[in-house]
Formats: sequence, C-alpha cells, structure tokens
Amino acid sequence: MPPASAKARSEGPSPPEETGMDPLTPSEPPRSPFRDILYERADGVARITLNRPDSHNAYTTRTLRELSRAVWNATVDDRVGVIVLTGAGTRAFSTGGDVREYAARFVRRPHDYWKYMALFREAVESLLRCGKPTIARLNGIVVGGGNELHLACDLSVAASHIYLGQVGVGVGSVASGGATQWLPLAVGDRRARAMLLMNERVPAPQAVQWGLVNASAPSILHNEEWVSSPTPEELGWGQKEERGYRVDLRKLDEAVDTLATRLLGMFPECLRYTKAQTNFWKELAWNQTVGHAQEWLSLHFATAEPFEGMHAFVDKRPARVAELRQRVARLGDADFLHGPPTRSCGRCGETGLPEGFGYCGRCGSPLAEAGEGPARPA
Repeated sequence: MPPASAKARSEGPSPPEETGMDPLTPSEPPRSPFRDILYERADGVARITLNRPDSHNAYTTRTLRELSRAVWNATVDDRVGVIVLTGAGTRAFSTGGDVREYAARFVRRPHDYWKYMALFREAVESLLRCGKPTIARLNGIVVGGGNELHLACDLSVAASHIYLGQVGVGVGSVASGGATQWLPLAVGDRRARAMLLMNERVPAPQAVQWGLVNASAPSILHNEEWVSSPTPEELGWGQKEERGYRVDLRKLDEAVDTLATRLLGMFPECLRYTKAQTNFWKELAWNQTVGHAQEWLSLHFATAEPFEGMHAFVDKRPARVAELRQRVARLGDADFLHGPPTRSCGRCGETGLPEGFGYCGRCGSPLAEAGEGPARPA
C-alpha cells in the first residue's frame, strides 16, 4: 500500500463526544491529532498504524484509546470496506503492552490495571466486531499483546524476517487477552501450549505452516535480489543493514493489497455476516474467560511475580525466578513482596507491617526490640 500522506500521518478522527458529531458518522475531515496512531483511508481501505517505533510499537493506555477510536471511525465509514492494522517501521508490528508503563504504574496501583484491561478489551473487541474484514500486516516481530491484536484480525500476512511469540509467563503475567483463548483455535493445543508455557518464537515460514498467518512475503534484499529463505544470519544482517542486506516491505505491501482487493470484490453485507458467524468460537472463548482474566490480572499485579518480572525487563536483567521459587519452597509464600502484613510495632502502634521487615516502616524501630519476634529470614 502507498505510504500515508504527511497530513494523514499527523491527524486522525475526533471522537463524537469531543465534537458533538453524530456517533454514526465518521469524522471528515480529521480534526484532532492522534499521537500514537497513524490513520489513512484510500481506495476503500482504512490503514491503521501503531506509531511508536522507538518502543517497538508497544501500546500504552493512550494507544489503546486511539486504536479504538480509529477502528470505530473505519467501522462507521461506508467508504471503507477493509481495515488493515500494522506497525510503523520494520522492527516490530507490536510487542504488546508497554512494560515500562506496567512497572511504573500498575505494580504501584494494581486496581488501575482493571481499568487498563477494560481499554484493551475495547480495542480487541473493536477489531473483532467492526463488521468489516481486518488484515494484520505483520511488518516486524509480533509479541505478547501484539500477537493478541493480530489474532483479533481476520487475516494476516507476515514479512519473512519476523517471528511471533508470547512472553507473559516470562515477565510475571498471563497472556489472557486473546492468546490463551485463541491460539489453540489457530494452531492447535500442543503448539499453543508451547508458545504460552515456554514462550517459543515462531518464525514466519513456520507460522504459515501452523496456520498462524495466511501467508509470508519476502522482506530481505541482498544486493537488490530477494532472499526467498533467509538464514538467521541473513535476517540479522538485513535488520542491521550489513553486508549488502536490508529489510524491504514492498512485497509485503503487494500481498496485503492483493488480499484487500479481493475482499473489496465481495458483497459487504455478506462479508459482515460471514465474519459474525465465523467469530462464533472466538467469541465463545473470549466471553467465557476475559472478564475473569481482567479481575485476576488486576489482583495479580499486587504480588511479587509481576513486580520482579516487569522491573527485570525494564532493568534489562534476568528475572530472579529461581530465587522466588526458593522463597516459596522455604517460606511458603510469594504473594507478598516482603511477606504477608502480619507484624505490628509495639513502640508506635503501626500495624500491617510485612512479615519480612525487621524494622518498623513508620518509626524505624527494630521490631524485635519492640517486643516482636525475630524478623523472617531472608
């Protein structure tokens, strides 16, 4: 597809509540700038681009709100017959939620994750229920919640240099925003478990074989010649633009254009109802589980696992999983970062102090000297 114009790159539709517009009328011309999303409509296709390439197109709270707005605008625009979702650049389609936001906000205010999950559900369901075929243009790695956005789309084409995967259990979370529900439907139970439980990466050719994507398009050039089956070394050289190799997405765009053109040749009402019918198993799995996931994850963010996992990711160090497991085996708990809030200070009267504290967090007095038992061993 042709690149978005400068105006389309900087502007997007305003939500009805901000403009007083009819909610069933798309905003035309665009009035309010998007910050994290690029929106373009041309030749019957709405192209929505996650535009945070410096963060591997990881989405924040604002990104999710903008994504829902953009999909809604395409949904109610009768000039749009197909929606394409992609990411900016060549490195990533999306790596999911921005872990820096998770570490800075949600491990401090776990109840806010419930609100965040509501926004994520809205974004996913906008793709699922927009009534128009959606194509995921996989321009780079597809990880975590990025793969869940991909799974919410109807069809997908992957550039040959990418891989897909989940990371939840490696960073202290669970991929229950679409992956636990839909990966078994897409690739089968055993393959889904390998991706979810071991965070295995699935290269583009393997993803085609598994049915995780519809097709793969060449994306590595060597001295202006397409490399049909690039080796891992060639993929690395292409991404670093070394030894005459580079990433080129022209073939990916041609493949996406071909899909979009074929879809635009189908009757739109029939497409809408076919999508609704075909969504049956996805909707069933989603509706039976996502509400529970929203509740559980918001509680889980108050525990030690996400604290360690998210901060390890931000600090670019290995997570201390072995130490946490040893703590569970020795002391029988890992729910609280410093132990359950069972201690009190006999000197100032403070209660609810973590079991692992040797000193009062309010007055600083040694708890053992204030009549308490010895601190729990480290």
